[in-house]
Amino acid sequence: MGSAEFWVAIAFLILMGVFGYFGVHRTILKALDNRSGRIKDELADARRLKEEAAKLVEEYRSRRAMAEREAQDIIANAKAEAERVAAETKAKMEDFVARRTKSAETKIALAEAQALADVRAAAADAAVAAAAQIMSQTVKGEAADSLLTKGIADVRAKLN
Repeated sequence: MGSAEFWVAIAFLILMGVFGYFGVHRTILKALDNRSGRIKDELADARRLKEEAAKLVEEYRSRRAMAEREAQDIIANAKAEAERVAAETKAKMEDFVARRTKSAETKIALAEAQALADVRAAAADAAVAAAAQIMSQTVKGEAADSLLTKGIADVRAKLN
């Protein structure tokens, strides 16, 4: 009766027959089918998660692009505002300087007019004093007093 391989083959066939009788092959096939179903479900979940991740990545890219555009708009608006404020400040400063210059020129003109009036008044007083002294030395009496008063009035009227 033979060799060891022959008996191993017969034992294998008997084992397969017992497995077939008790339905082990159905259990194995059912387990494989269950495993196949779990793998299909996991692959479907993985695809779904991948699609969701791709959507999130795209959403974040669009948000980032929008945020960059908003930042550039804010920067552009800030630059424009700064230029406007600088121009406005420059205009106000020029107006202020012009007003101050005009005010200073007006004060200088008033001071010149006052100085000229003071010089004229001093000259008139000096002329009146000189005329009074000359007339008092040359003309005497009542005629001298009337001439002196009239001359002083004329000199004051003409100099002022």
